[in-house]
Amino acid sequence: MGASEALGLERLLAERGFVPKPAGLALLSGPGAKLHVASALPRRETREAPFPTGLASIDLLLGGGLARGRLTELVGRRSSGRLSVVLSALASATSCGEAAALVDRGSHLDPQAALAAGVRLERLLWARPRRVKEALAATEMLLAAGFPMVAVDLGLPPLTGSAPEAAWVRLARAAEVGRAVLVLSTPYRLSGFAAGAVVKMAEPRFAWEGEGRSPVLLTGTSSRLYLERDLGGPARGTGILALRVYPAPRPEPREESRPALLRARA
Repeated sequence: MGASEALGLERLLAERGFVPKPAGLALLSGPGAKLHVASALPRRETREAPFPTGLASIDLLLGGGLARGRLTELVGRRSSGRLSVVLSALASATSCGEAAALVDRGSHLDPQAALAAGVRLERLLWARPRRVKEALAATEMLLAAGFPMVAVDLGLPPLTGSAPEAAWVRLARAAEVGRAVLVLSTPYRLSGFAAGAVVKMAEPRFAWEGEGRSPVLLTGTSSRLYLERDLGGPARGTGILALRVYPAPRPEPREESRPALLRARA
């Protein structure tokens, strides 16, 4: 570097607030002297507000809801409440006017139950692949198409045609680029280190109603939640996911009892 170029560099550094140190010491003083690697440079915060699922226990555990631009994995066995969490998240998205997609391996979705949970079906795209690799391919296409929320329910084991960990990394990267909410519902851990957050659901407990000769009815389930992984911050402990079963419609009164009811009201 020539003398004129060195002088120009010193002037540029002086304009930026860096001043030369005495001879024999480091070149710069002030903030510049403390930087050793590029990662020490100040970063601009670009965090977005998480997307609430509508379930207080899940939202509290995840620090407000599902993070945008990140893969969140829900792990639980049969009847643990995985699909209920997915439906609640889809209802929260579609009721706000957002379009959402559900990749449903095994076709476990009941449209009537989804409608009762608050999902706006006219804003939901429902894909039903048969294998895990087909589900991953559909998810990648939906993220590339710009869906703000994509939920993937892999159903129950056995999960035939499992994909390598690189495939999950590619999906997580696609969600990050599109700033989309990506929810993965699995019976056991699959996404590895590609997941930004992992919520595990323990074995469910069932609540029953009725005794004696009356029919015993299922009224609800509950599962303990564990936050096993969270790249956005420290673990926030555990929680309880309590779900109530929709009450069955009461039978209509018989024909002979209706006149008595009318007289009683009169």
